[in-house]
Amino acid sequence: MTLAFDEFRETCRQRVDRNMAASLDAAPPPCPGLEEAIRYVLLAGGKRVRPLLVYGACRALGGKLADADAAACAVEFIHAYSLIHDDLPALDDDDLRRGRPSLHRAFDEATAILAGDALQSMAFEMLGASGGNGNRAEMVRELARAAGPRGMVAGQVLDLAADSAHTSLEELESIHSLKTGALIQASVALGAMSTGKAAPEQLAGLRDYGRCIGLAFQIRDDILDVVSDTATLGKPQGSDEARDKTTYVSLLGLDAARNQARELAADSLAAIRDFGNSAAPLRQLADYIVERID
Repeated sequence: MTLAFDEFRETCRQRVDRNMAASLDAAPPPCPGLEEAIRYVLLAGGKRVRPLLVYGACRALGGKLADADAAACAVEFIHAYSLIHDDLPALDDDDLRRGRPSLHRAFDEATAILAGDALQSMAFEMLGASGGNGNRAEMVRELARAAGPRGMVAGQVLDLAADSAHTSLEELESIHSLKTGALIQASVALGAMSTGKAAPEQLAGLRDYGRCIGLAFQIRDDILDVVSDTATLGKPQGSDEARDKTTYVSLLGLDAARNQARELAADSLAAIRDFGNSAAPLRQLADYIVERID
């Protein structure tokens, strides 16, 4: 990674963390326990890949980072809510997240469910607020489609129903295009929409970029579950194999999975080939996603 990208990534991470904390400070939940739980999961760090995609797409169209603050926070609220619920015993039953006890372990299951519900509502409250350059109603619809029964939730349902002995590569791609990819693709679209000047062909190219990056991200996650360790991942290593889940690695093998991720990264770059130097963070992010170690 270049120094310029590292600086951009850190700037975006600090920016979204600061804005999320400020939103809680400005209007804290009236229930101290709920506020504590939300802060526990929301401000625990993380790569902030989805906000980074929002800011990168905004910058690609010549927008200011401030234009994309609401969208960046909103996608991270949705992502945090999804992690809380994914970790619950009824779903993935994970006890560790980002190197700390999962929210339902640090508090209790009821608090975890309600904190996730609260974060989902907070996402739409922030994104729907007046101001900024984008069409807020259309941006809210974009996020709702990605997070709901035609996006992330559908992917989770399909993932739970998948038969590890019979899931094909095509079916696995469909699952992850919804479960992981839908919110990643929406992050890129929302960043572009936040500028208020995304031409249809530009938005189409960025959506295609997001589709490819979303699948590459999931493949890399599958690889890391095999080759990394719990301390590095911040969550249990080998959990996919322990649950007998179908992954890109189990279907393709490590080397072929790595090649598939790199091909998708190359496809993502082709999707934004007509963008100028302002899209450099998105291009560098493609490399970061397929080469990251944690």
